[in-house]
Amino acid sequence: MRWYARPEGDFARLNLAPQLDSWDWGDNRGQVQLGKFLDEADTLLAASRIDGPWALRLDVGLAPHLDLLGKRDLDNYAKPLASRLSDGGLVSVWCTKRSSGHSAVRIEAAREVPAPSTGVLHATTTKSWDGPAAKEQIRSALVDIPELPDGPVRLELAFTVGPSRNWLNLWKPTIDALGALLGHEQPFRPWNPRDGRITELGMHLDIDPSLRYGVLIGIAARPVVAAPAEAR
Repeated sequence: MRWYARPEGDFARLNLAPQLDSWDWGDNRGQVQLGKFLDEADTLLAASRIDGPWALRLDVGLAPHLDLLGKRDLDNYAKPLASRLSDGGLVSVWCTKRSSGHSAVRIEAAREVPAPSTGVLHATTTKSWDGPAAKEQIRSALVDIPELPDGPVRLELAFTVGPSRNWLNLWKPTIDALGALLGHEQPFRPWNPRDGRITELGMHLDIDPSLRYGVLIGIAARPVVAAPAEAR
């Protein structure tokens, strides 16, 4: 599996606030706002698009009165933008959130780096992702893993998939299965982790032509000792 550095170069400041993924009808207010945000981000990044493997970063600025660690899951901010921009070269997606007056977006050529030094957990799925079977396999791989201390979390997920797999569709189910690491919002709901406390999220792609239905996942999670840096 491959791991990539978080983009740290020039950014474009967004005029419109990033919007969470919406499953409402197309004329719903949430869908309309999401569409406007995606249009703006797409336009701002058009001149910096890259041939070859590239990485995307979205920094979400939240109003100070909003709970930084409650809800507003980063994968739900990142996926619609990644889906809009993905062209086959997208191999790494990063998303952060912080209390800030602005949000920003950027893309860079992907820079491969070693696996996180804090240790990587591994899970393998061989079953369907259409229901809970694949999530059960991920959860089983974390049975004896202690829960992270309370507070913000940095999470990286490295996916190795076959050529026909849309890896963007694996993000949410994988995070839903990480209750052992993140804790549970409600213990009786197995796929409801405290993923709102993820303030830094990085997701990486590697393609293995020999894989058909199997998915290999590297999981690296640690407490965040300081808030993500403001985009400068």
